[in-house]
Amino acid sequence: MSTVEPNQTIGLTTISRTVASLAVGVVHTVERAVVGEARMRTARGNAWEAVCADRARADQRAELDRLVAELTAARAAARDRQPVS
Repeated sequence: MSTVEPNQTIGLTTISRTVASLAVGVVHTVERAVVGEARMRTARGNAWEAVCADRARADQRAELDRLVAELTAARAAARDRQPVS
């Protein structure tokens, strides 16, 4: 007689490593077949996307710094032009 309840879920800790490895292999093979070799995500592609995202954030920060510096300079210039009473 089985001790497993009918509604009990099976987690990764209850299956063998071999079964888990085979399942991952099947999923990977199906993904390659569906998506295609040219569109598969790779570590190199992910790294390049991360580099591009970092560069974009750095460009945005530089633009923000430039705008803040411009506004600060304009405010200082306006304060210097005010007549002294």
